[in-house]
Parts: sequence; C-alpha cells; structure tokens
Amino acid sequence: MPFVEVEKPRPHVSLIRLNRPERMNAMSFETVGPLYDAIREVGADNDTWVAVLTGTGRGFCAGLDLESAGVPPGVEGLPMSRIATRAMAYMSDLVPTMRGIPQPIIAAINGPAFGGGLGLSLGADIRIAGRSARFCGAGINNGLTGTELGISFLLPRLIGAARASDVILSGRVVDAEEAERMGLVSRVVEDDALLDTALELAEQICGYSPHGVAMTKQVLWSNLEIGSLQAAIDLENRNQLLVRMTTENLDEAIRARREGRKPRYRD
Repeated sequence: MPFVEVEKPRPHVSLIRLNRPERMNAMSFETVGPLYDAIREVGADNDTWVAVLTGTGRGFCAGLDLESAGVPPGVEGLPMSRIATRAMAYMSDLVPTMRGIPQPIIAAINGPAFGGGLGLSLGADIRIAGRSARFCGAGINNGLTGTELGISFLLPRLIGAARASDVILSGRVVDAEEAERMGLVSRVVEDDALLDTALELAEQICGYSPHGVAMTKQVLWSNLEIGSLQAAIDLENRNQLLVRMTTENLDEAIRARREGRKPRYRD
C-alpha cells in the first residue's frame, strides 16, 4: 500500500492523500520521499490547476514518527553531524516545495496536525478544518523546539506574534473552533463534509484563469517576505501587467459578462 496516493477526483483537481492511517500519517523518511514525489508530480501536471492535501483515517499528520523515523536518503558514508543536518533539511524543505508549485494547495485537515503536520498545514495556501482537527507545535512537548518546517516564520504571519508565541511555547492543543477564531484556518466544517468542501472550493478556483491563479499564488507568498508596502505594490503591478499584456483573459471576461455566460480562459 503506497504511503502517499495521488488521484484526480474532479476535472483539473488533484488529491494528495497521506496514507499511513495506522500511524496517524506520521512523517518518516520512508513516507516523506513519496510526498515529495507526489507534490512534484502534481506541480508538473499541466492539467492540474488546484491541489488538495489531506490524510487518510483519523489524522491529517501526527508529525515526526518518533518510533521509526528511519534515515534520510543519500547519507551513506557521512558522519553523524552531516546526517543530522541532511535529515532536518529533508523534512523542512517540504514547505518550500509546496510553495514552489504553481497550483494552490488546499489543506483539508482531519484530526491532529501536530509538529511537522502543523508545518505541512501552514505550507498550504488555504486551510479548511474538520471538527476533529487539532493543532499543536508538538516538538516542545518532546524536549525539542516547537519551531520546524517554517512554523516560526509562517504562524506569526497568520495569527500574530502574541498568539503564535502562546501556541508554540505552551505546547497546548488548539481545537478547530479556536483555530478558526485566530485565523489559522479559514473555515470549519463537519468531518464528513470536509473533503467535499475542499473539492468544491478547488472547483471554484478552477473556474478562473490557471495562469492568473498561479501568478496570484506566487505574489501572495513573495509578499509575505517583502520589506515594504511599496515593494509589495511594485511587484503586484508588474504581475498584473504581465498577465494583462500576455493573455486575452480580461477581454474574454468582458465578453462573457456581456453574453451572460461563464468565461473560457485560454491564457
């Protein structure tokens, strides 16, 4: 049974499913490799315009598998110092990989998203939680740090520094309702409606220009890191102008509105 499955349940929508339910989809080096492959496969699929990421069973991702994490690939003959550095990079680079694909990723979060699972959820562009969703920066509870996979960068930008420090330093569990109140997720739905809700949102996004959506994702991420309002606006201006001048999308939107139909973007 593959640890990560990819399917296309609706046109132009790929579903990436973590598939290790007996371990609450915990992350080991054996399972992270297929997840990299799945993300890159979806990213390279020009017929996929939106991706959905979820977990099989009762958990989204319980973080690092503390019982059988294994070893990272390609470390034969290296000293422990280099193996440790390679191992951390192998896990944490998942989030930049998620950021780097052109398709927006919707995380459909079922059950625990702990430690690295919290980091994976933050690497998505949109987060929808089932009622059972739980969030925790669990590393600090295990004698380590609560900061991994970009959590220290992304979480304060989503919910503010005060709340992020509270959540991470306390090691407490945040339930779905609190996650929605603080802005960690955009909505909460019943567990049995979670996947359909995420797929319906993906279909809605597929109704727009794939090129426009991809360029929007790129600028939203880039402007998280930018140093000023003016620099952000300058990047937005160039991005908007690039899409306007290299496609007929706006003209098609105007025609479709006049004709009372949905636009057919050809980018």
